[in-house]
Amino acid sequence: MNWTDLFNGLFIFLPAGIANATPVIASKIKALDFLDKPIDFGKSYKGIRIFGDHKTLRGFITGIIMAIITILLQQALVQNNPQLQDHLYIKYNEINPLIFGILAGTGALLGDAVKSFFKRRTNIKPGEAWFPFDQIDYIIGGTIFLSYYLKDFPILYLAILIIYFLLHLISTFIGYLLKLKDKPI
Repeated sequence: MNWTDLFNGLFIFLPAGIANATPVIASKIKALDFLDKPIDFGKSYKGIRIFGDHKTLRGFITGIIMAIITILLQQALVQNNPQLQDHLYIKYNEINPLIFGILAGTGALLGDAVKSFFKRRTNIKPGEAWFPFDQIDYIIGGTIFLSYYLKDFPILYLAILIIYFLLHLISTFIGYLLKLKDKPI
């Protein structure tokens, strides 16, 4: 793995990373309260909520929208800096930003939701740490959904895992310092 692999991992997965971070910020925006409905619609499986109250339409919708906006900004950046495209593994002028953004955002957010399903089954309360699954859930979901774009570059999976695992730890700690998160990890 080299610096180009790491840069590509950071750049290509950025829409999924942004989608994963968005629900925490969106939960603080009062104008979006009307979307504060759980994605499991309050349903249970074997007497336990499927995902819980913390996985909401607000988080999913805003996360996917932010993933789409991120990929649009990336495309504009690449178009305005053609030399950047020479260092990227994906041809940004050839991808559909709507599809890429939806896949990145949905994959990251579903990865987090699936982890929550299993977290509920192990009696871990919402907001309680479940290391390392809290840090890798969105990475697994996002890379699965983006695998069509990543298939020719298997090293990207490792680069994405390393970069976004570390970024998640750092951003969670910063979120804790800013009082956006209740716990530092």
